[in-house]
Amino acid sequence: MAKRGKKYLEATKLVDRFKAYPVEEAIDLAKKTNVAKFDATVEVAFRLGVDPKKADQQIRGAVVLPNGTGKTQRVLVFAKGEKVKEAEAAGADYVGDAEYINKINQGWFEFDVIVATPDMMGEVGKLGRVLGPKGLMPNPKTGTVTFDVTKAVQEIKAGKVEYRVDKSGNVHVPIGKTSFDNEKLVENFNTIFDTMVKVKPAAAKGTYMKNVTIATTMGPGVKVDPSSVSGK
Repeated sequence: MAKRGKKYLEATKLVDRFKAYPVEEAIDLAKKTNVAKFDATVEVAFRLGVDPKKADQQIRGAVVLPNGTGKTQRVLVFAKGEKVKEAEAAGADYVGDAEYINKINQGWFEFDVIVATPDMMGEVGKLGRVLGPKGLMPNPKTGTVTFDVTKAVQEIKAGKVEYRVDKSGNVHVPIGKTSFDNEKLVENFNTIFDTMVKVKPAAAKGTYMKNVTIATTMGPGVKVDPSSVSGK
């Protein structure tokens, strides 16, 4: 295991590893234990009681956080004809078809999210082996394969985050930056928490919300008591 720095070890002393904190307290602690010198990302990790190997227990989608993530996403839209103008008007950073497919094949990745109209997916699909491993492939489940490019681009720019359960049943989602007010982080947390509750697969057995942890980029994890979340 990598040797932890003095600051990190000092920060861990503030957190009781065996305690699950009310969400407001957990967010406050995560910010206090941030050891990074930059405006670190605050992330929530859910350990869910699902079996991701089973098709009926897959969890994947996207949600717009009320206060955004603190990061401006660069959006590439694959579209033709009238949809090109629509994407540009909505604020997309790059819009086109073949030229951008060629650029990506040559190793260009100056974007964060791809939106594609359904009629472009035949071409975009050929980029699967380069986009897939980076998690950049457009998907109807996350609203990135759509003819409504205006809505897709505007939501991404407003702070839309994607979530996807990994092989171990974990979901990691950014909920903002350490510079955010606590109230804004709590609001964003509540939004993603409510979403996780709503997308619980009917086939999931036993405890669903096994563990909820909040942490900054380089800080220790702080456990959250799910029963402290408003409305729960």
